[in-house]
Amino acid sequence: MSPIRRTPGPIVILLAASLAMSACGRGGGDRAPEPNDRAVAAVQGQTIWASDVKREAVAQGLIGEGETLDVTSDLFRRVLDEVIDQKLLAREAERRKLDDSPLAERRLEATRERILGDMLVETVVNGAVSEKAVETLYNEQLRLAKSSEEVRVRLILSRTKPEADAVLGILGQGAAFEAVASERSVDEATRFSGGDLGYSTLDVMPQAYADALRDRPAGSVVGPFQTEGGWAVLRVEDRRRETPPTLEQARPQIVRYLTYEGVRQLLEQLRGKAEVDVMLPADTPVTPRPGASAPAA
Repeated sequence: MSPIRRTPGPIVILLAASLAMSACGRGGGDRAPEPNDRAVAAVQGQTIWASDVKREAVAQGLIGEGETLDVTSDLFRRVLDEVIDQKLLAREAERRKLDDSPLAERRLEATRERILGDMLVETVVNGAVSEKAVETLYNEQLRLAKSSEEVRVRLILSRTKPEADAVLGILGQGAAFEAVASERSVDEATRFSGGDLGYSTLDVMPQAYADALRDRPAGSVVGPFQTEGGWAVLRVEDRRRETPPTLEQARPQIVRYLTYEGVRQLLEQLRGKAEVDVMLPADTPVTPRPGASAPAA
């Protein structure tokens, strides 16, 4: 299962979820919904199971999908109280016939569809996010990382080329780069750390920096050259092969990427088979859908 956690919704959504499960006859019965489940409470004769409490904790982002929730813990008791409150509210709403209106039926159906969609993702997509798939993608990223090089650079940024030429002259007389950066650089983000930009790969640097630094060995002073912020003089402090993250460090991001790809492919297949008519004028602006571009793995 994916470790992606969900943000808790407002009480109206939680109430609708309770009503939807009640209307569908799922959960809360006398028959355990999962193997080795445990009855932990009853509201007006309707059983609440330990799995109901865990599902609510996952929905609120309090625990991950694959984590356990000890029935003796304070967290379990707190979430159990919330589940009891939801059922009490739902029963009172039913007593007042609030579930009989067309608006209530539409909202309950929307919640039911959302739950079913989540279950489909859990069954089809998350099941495909196997340990083998995670390791395969990690090894591919590892191979690419081994071919990348990181460069540690210091910067002195000047407003004009004459000022940058003067900086170069001072460095040529033996002045320490760090001291000159502290005194003369106009880059407030780095001047007080001696102009230190840290380690980064050329592909994430501004193009002017990457072009100037390419193939320059450690110890080189580069510049001056013009950038968007002014005239730059750089010193190459070190060059090293990029240190890749461990598999455990990379796992959450890889799982998110694989999950995203699985959802995208599933939706492509479903849209390809279905007849979907969008009844809006052709010139209606379209808001980009969340996750429209794939995250880097």
